[in-house]
Amino acid sequence: MSGRNTALTPPADATAPVRHPDAPAPGELLGAHYEHCFGCGEDQPHGLHLESRAGEGVRVTAEFTVKPAHQGAPGLAHGGVLATALDETLGSLNWLLRVIAVTGRLETDYRRPVPVGTVLYLEAEVTAVAGRKIYSTAVGRIGGPEGPVAVRADALFIEVKVDHFIENGRPEEIRAAMAEPDQFRRARAFEVNP
Repeated sequence: MSGRNTALTPPADATAPVRHPDAPAPGELLGAHYEHCFGCGEDQPHGLHLESRAGEGVRVTAEFTVKPAHQGAPGLAHGGVLATALDETLGSLNWLLRVIAVTGRLETDYRRPVPVGTVLYLEAEVTAVAGRKIYSTAVGRIGGPEGPVAVRADALFIEVKVDHFIENGRPEEIRAAMAEPDQFRRARAFEVNP
């Protein structure tokens, strides 16, 4: 394959993203959107436990530590786990737009191996919006914001209604999420790409 995928290139009439006035403040920890989410959920014993923070504009930062349960080759992070970390970080951007969106396409580039025990520092930003389509990009660096680039991704998210989850999710989990007495936690379960 040569060049960037055209499905990930915003159309000429795309607009610049606009941070929602009710978005979390820069520096604010976003927390888990759903406790059973493999990417950010605190109730997933082998999950990434990825922690995202709101940044300036329509940007977020996140980090996670690669654990032995995340390895593919001996001592190295599995590529799918790294793609999940990018996807989870990119999905967190939707909090800043205050929309419900799911991943439509994710193109990942692997630049260097990520050893078990490494802290992967991720940065993501929305680059454009065209109707229900949200274009974004992310980069993962080893050890901190100035560390070497290990992975990067471009993504296309599609805005959906909450019915998308209700109609397609497993009924037991949907009922449990809808029965959550805390209105904020109930709404949040459906606000970021699952």
